[in-house]
Amino acid sequence: MERIWLDVPFEEKDQAKAAGARWDAAAKRWYCPPSKAPALERWTSRPDLPDLLPGEDRTLGRGLFIDMVPSTCWFTNVRSCVSPRDWERIRRMVTARAGQRCETCGAPEDRARRRWLEVHERWAYDDATQVQKLGRLICLCTDCHATTHYGLAGIRGRAAEARSHLQKVTGLSVSDVSILIEVATEDYYRRSSHPWTLDLSILTETGITVAPPPEAEDRPAAAKEGLYRASRGKW
Repeated sequence: MERIWLDVPFEEKDQAKAAGARWDAAAKRWYCPPSKAPALERWTSRPDLPDLLPGEDRTLGRGLFIDMVPSTCWFTNVRSCVSPRDWERIRRMVTARAGQRCETCGAPEDRARRRWLEVHERWAYDDATQVQKLGRLICLCTDCHATTHYGLAGIRGRAAEARSHLQKVTGLSVSDVSILIEVATEDYYRRSSHPWTLDLSILTETGITVAPPPEAEDRPAAAKEGLYRASRGKW
């Protein structure tokens, strides 16, 4: 059957399905038959992104480690700066090039266990210029992603699970994991002491439109509100 591929953000899947979109479990993509195309035109697939984004460093941040984003950089992530459809294109490319497996522990998606494949951003921080540059996008499973964002895991009451998963994947001792957490926390507070300029050139140079993030002076208030929502399970 001839099919037309679609870019359907997760939040819009029910709307697309009601309009005639269908899910290809093998390709992990939405599509529709030509007869349904007019009703689904808003989701018609855009060109695929290259497997390697311009200037992307696939070696940046190998393995599983704690990668806490400074509070002065909160709400400046890729997902908040691109359209939902472009985020779907990015997600599709990153998970496909990873072979539909987590790039740190090798686990596949498992709906029964509520383990999903998610896109995580690896950042390079230049202390001299105070530039936060997107260096790489990596496919992580839900467990590895939660561990990487250890600070958020703690807010959600999942710090013990994150520590256990980090130890399991890396093979480190309990004391070594504690040292990693201590070092990552020190880096977090040091980097949170001043604002950062966002550099998303690996996306803009491939044609993705990037919306400007909140101004630096507005991020602390946004971060405080985000922490409040997270503590109440609304993040």
